[in-house]
Amino acid sequence: MFKKILIANRGEIACRVAATARRMAVKTVAVYSDADAHAKHVAACDEAVHIGGSAPRDSYLRWEKIIEAAKATGAQAIHPGYGFLSENEEFAQACAAAGLVFIGPPASAIQAMGLKAESKQLMEKAGVPLVPGYHGAGQDPAMLKAEADRIGYPVLIKASAGGGGKGMRAVDKAEDFDAALASCKREAKNSFGDDAVLIEKYVQRPRHIEIQVFGDTLGNYVYLFERDCSVQRRHQKVLEEAPAPGMTPAMRQQMGEAAVAAARAVNYVGAGTVEFIVEQKPDGTMSFFFMEMNTRLQVEHPVTEAITGLDLVEWQLRVASGEPLPLKQEDLRITGHAIEARICAENPDNNFLPATGTLAVYRKPVCTAFERSFVRVDDGVREGDAISPFYDSMIAKLIVHGATRAEALARLDEALARTHIVGLATNVQFLRHVVRSPSFAQANLDTALIPREQAVLFHQEPVGLPLAAAAAVAQALLDEKAAEGPDPFSRRDGWRSHGITVRRFAFEFHGEPAPAELSYLHDGALHLSVGGAAGPLWFAMTPQGLDVQFAGQRATVAVYAQGETDHVFAPQGATQILNIDLLAHAGEAHAEAGRLTAPMPGKVVSFAVKAGDPVRKGQALAVMEAMKMEHTIAAPADGTVAELLYAPGDQVAEGAELLKIAASQ
Repeated sequence: MFKKILIANRGEIACRVAATARRMAVKTVAVYSDADAHAKHVAACDEAVHIGGSAPRDSYLRWEKIIEAAKATGAQAIHPGYGFLSENEEFAQACAAAGLVFIGPPASAIQAMGLKAESKQLMEKAGVPLVPGYHGAGQDPAMLKAEADRIGYPVLIKASAGGGGKGMRAVDKAEDFDAALASCKREAKNSFGDDAVLIEKYVQRPRHIEIQVFGDTLGNYVYLFERDCSVQRRHQKVLEEAPAPGMTPAMRQQMGEAAVAAARAVNYVGAGTVEFIVEQKPDGTMSFFFMEMNTRLQVEHPVTEAITGLDLVEWQLRVASGEPLPLKQEDLRITGHAIEARICAENPDNNFLPATGTLAVYRKPVCTAFERSFVRVDDGVREGDAISPFYDSMIAKLIVHGATRAEALARLDEALARTHIVGLATNVQFLRHVVRSPSFAQANLDTALIPREQAVLFHQEPVGLPLAAAAAVAQALLDEKAAEGPDPFSRRDGWRSHGITVRRFAFEFHGEPAPAELSYLHDGALHLSVGGAAGPLWFAMTPQGLDVQFAGQRATVAVYAQGETDHVFAPQGATQILNIDLLAHAGEAHAEAGRLTAPMPGKVVSFAVKAGDPVRKGQALAVMEAMKMEHTIAAPADGTVAELLYAPGDQVAEGAELLKIAASQ
C-alpha cells in the first residue's frame, strides 16, 4: 500500500479521498488555487501545495505543476478525483513517465472511452447494444444535418470528448438543428478543447441507468450493481438512487455483464461507470443501449457504497497498489435502498442559474461524513465559506439509506428539511418538491420527469404568509428581548399605562406589500394581523427550535436574518419574507430603465447583436458561462441595442450592465 498520495482535485471529492486515506493510514497531499487557500480540503490533508491562480486553467488543469508537487512531497501516487484531469490520458501518461501511480485506468483506456464516436465502435465490436446514430469523424455541418435527418427527429447532439452533461443539445425538429449544433460545438470547445460531435437518436421515455464496474491489474472484473440517474436538469443529474426501481434480476445481470464486457474491451483498471440509456416500451419491458463510459469515480458513488457496504475509494487504492479486487461477483449483495441528492448553489425557479455568495448559514441534519450511515453528508465547504464562480456549483451531497425505497424517501425529505442554507440561492427546496412529486414518489422515472412535474416543482410556496410573518415577528421579539439591558428604556415589550400598544411591520412577501399589526394586550398576550389572518400570537424557544402558533397553525421553525430578509425554515418547507425599515429606504429611486444586467457572475461568451440592431422581446442577445455551464440572455422587451459594454471573454460580476437597449418608439 502507498505511504503517501497526492489528491489532484478540490472540494468534496478531495475531502472524500482524504477521509479514506486517513482510515488506511495513508498520508495525503492537497493542491490548491488562490481561491482555495483556506478551503476545507486543504485542512483535511496532511500537506498542501499551492499550484496557481483561481481559474482551473491556471491551477487544477496544470498537470505539470501537480506532478512537480507530487515529486517534491514524496507522494507515490496521484488520485485525480472526478472532473478536471480525471479523464485526461495525457496526464495519466505523464504520471507514469514521472514514476507515479495514476489511481485510475491506464491512459489507453481513458483515450479509448474518452472519444464517444470511437468508443461506440469499440462497444459494437464487444457486442454491447448501441443507440442508432452517427459516430463518424466527419464534422461538416451540412453532413451532420443530413445524418440527423436520416436518423429522424428528435436527435441528441453530443460532444465527442464531453462528459458531465456538458456539450449536449436535444433537437426536436430540423429547423432548430443548425443553431443547436453551433451552440453545442462552442460549449464543447470551451469545456474540452475539442468541438467534434456525434449524433444519436433521442430515445423516448428514456431512463438513465449506469453500472458501477471495477477491474484490477490481474484481469479480474466485477460489477457493483446499478444506479438510476434519470432525474436530470440540463442533462446533469439531480437525484441518484440504487438499486434502480423496477429492475429485474435478469436485466441487472444482462446490464452488468455488458458493462464488464465494455471494461474488458479496453483492459480497464480501477473504478469506472458504464452509462446506459434505457428505453421504456409501452408493454412495460425495457431495452438498454450503451451511452458512454466514465473512466473515473462518479459523484454518485456513495449510493453504491450504501447498498453494498463497501468503500470504493479504498478499493481504488488497493487496486492501484497492485492488490486483487477484494471480492468476487458472487460475494456481492444488495442491502436496502439508497438515494443521493445533489445540493447545488443555483436558482431552480430561474432556469437553474448558478449562484455565488457566502454560506452565511450552513446547518446540516444529524449525519456522518464520508462514511456509510442512515444519513450521510459529503461536502467540501464549511459555514462561512464562499461559493465562487470558478468551480462547480455543487455544495454538498446528501445520501440516505433505508430498508426500503419508501423509508429512504421519508428519510431524505426529513434530512432536506433540516438542511438550512442562507447566503445564496440553493436547490434544497426544489429537491424536496421532486422527492414529494407523484412521479418520483411512485418511481415513474424518465429523464423528462422535471419538465413533466413542473407544476409542482417550481415557484412553490409551502409556508405561506401568515406563518412566515408570525415567525418573523416572533424572532424579532426574541432578538429584542435578548438585547435588553438594565436600563428600563431598553425594554421593547410594548408596555403602556393606558391604552394598547400597536406596532406596525412593513413586510414584503413574494414582491407584494404585506403590512402587519402587532397589538400588545394588557394581560401580556399578543395579537397579530397580517394578510387577512388575525388572532393570538404565541411562541416559545425550545431545544428543537422556535415553536410558533398563529392562525390555526403551529410549527417549530428556524429564522435567520440576513439584512432585511428573514429566512424561515419550517417542516413543510422554507421561504423568505422582507422586514422593511421604511426610514432606511426613504428617498431611494428606481433603477434606470433600458439596462440589461448579468444574472450571475461569469464570462461573456458571445453577443448575438451589435449596436444599432433592433431586437424583439425574448430574442437571444448574449451567452454567458458560469460554473461550467452556458446561459443565454434574452431581451426583456422590444427595442434597439444602444451600446455593448463588454466584449467576448470578459469576466463580469453579477448585476453588471452588459448592454443598453433603447425602447421602441
